[in-house]
Amino acid sequence: MREPSHFPSPWSPRSSFSTLSTLTLLLLFCGYAHSQCKILRCNAEYVSSTLNLRSGGSSGGNRGGGIRGPGANSGGLCRALRSYALCTRRTARTCRGDLTFHSAVQGIEDLMIQHNCSRQGPTAPPPPQGAAPPGAGPALSSGPPAPDPCDYEGRFSRLHGRPPGFLHCAAFGDPHVRSFHHHFHTCRVQGSWPLLDNDFLFVQATSYPVATGANATATGKLTIIFKNMQECIDQKVYQAEVNNLPAAFEDGSVNGGDRPGGSSLTIRAEAPGSHVEIRAAYIGTTIIIRQAAGQLSFSIRAAEEVARAFSAEQDLQLCVEGCPPSQRLSRLERQRRGALTFDAARQLCKEGLPVEDAYFHSCVFDVLTSGDPNFTLAAQAALEDARAFLPDLEKLHLFPRDAGVLLRFIPLLTPVLTGILVFWCTI
Repeated sequence: MREPSHFPSPWSPRSSFSTLSTLTLLLLFCGYAHSQCKILRCNAEYVSSTLNLRSGGSSGGNRGGGIRGPGANSGGLCRALRSYALCTRRTARTCRGDLTFHSAVQGIEDLMIQHNCSRQGPTAPPPPQGAAPPGAGPALSSGPPAPDPCDYEGRFSRLHGRPPGFLHCAAFGDPHVRSFHHHFHTCRVQGSWPLLDNDFLFVQATSYPVATGANATATGKLTIIFKNMQECIDQKVYQAEVNNLPAAFEDGSVNGGDRPGGSSLTIRAEAPGSHVEIRAAYIGTTIIIRQAAGQLSFSIRAAEEVARAFSAEQDLQLCVEGCPPSQRLSRLERQRRGALTFDAARQLCKEGLPVEDAYFHSCVFDVLTSGDPNFTLAAQAALEDARAFLPDLEKLHLFPRDAGVLLRFIPLLTPVLTGILVFWCTI
């Protein structure tokens, strides 16, 4: 519950308008209404009825039923708040579980107390029929432009005065999973496992053994569901399989549908048949799907709020916790297949991955396990995606604890070992 002290002093010259602007922005940016909940209509009607207050006009002075408050527009504001409260009561039954609805109810209560508005009295006249919603037409040109409700980064920046934080997850190779929290696991996870399962996205990867009798698996199918959001998009499903990487959703569309914010979800082929990118601006998320060496890889940059929007029942997500302990493989468990030796695999991976980090060791693991030199491409692409998605480059390279530890320290130990050898020979 918001404390009244968080608002400006009710006797401040600009309190009415600053408070009104704050509430307006909160209501425009706030969460996402249930398909049957009409709170968005209430929000739009309230904003329309208060536009003249923000632009300096009057809405009847102090004829608000005995209202005492700061400024000549208190009466108009009280009438608008009473209308707003009436609208929320009418839609309460279908909005019980909606966060936007509860935020609006609490905001109305706070403002009515602050402006000493009585609960009984005249209400604001209804907006004219066919009036455009806030931010949608020239009728609102007299006020500040409303932010696009389907532009997550713009909404967040206006609300918080800073850009949102982002998290990165990837699954590639046999597969190797880099979680949102920078855990790096090599997994067997044969069959279908959820990479993400939250209020906005569901991503499932289906993996198969890379060879008969091998513990390691590779992703052969990806299913991504962008869940319905009333203001912005229809539900969209994307499916990719090895040798079938479409640049369209399952229904043949390339955007979020016919809703006003449909263009906030787009899909396009960066390299036909091998690289598809999906941008979901309405939730501040970008997804890359690639195919290389007969397997698929997945990479995502998601807004923190989106990545964390899940309940306790949605606890199995490889991008959140990494692979379950029972499904983790040590990179030391690799099985050599084909004619490639360990040194040959290292040399192949070194060409594209000079830093001996988790991506390098994953590359060596994949090449030895599959016997396919083309598996170097998956690790290289995953590193490039991480470099593009991680603003903090210090977190780019991860060094696994179960592989390559000795190899990383050999260059540091070489001068010491050489000195010891020279000393021993001298003696």
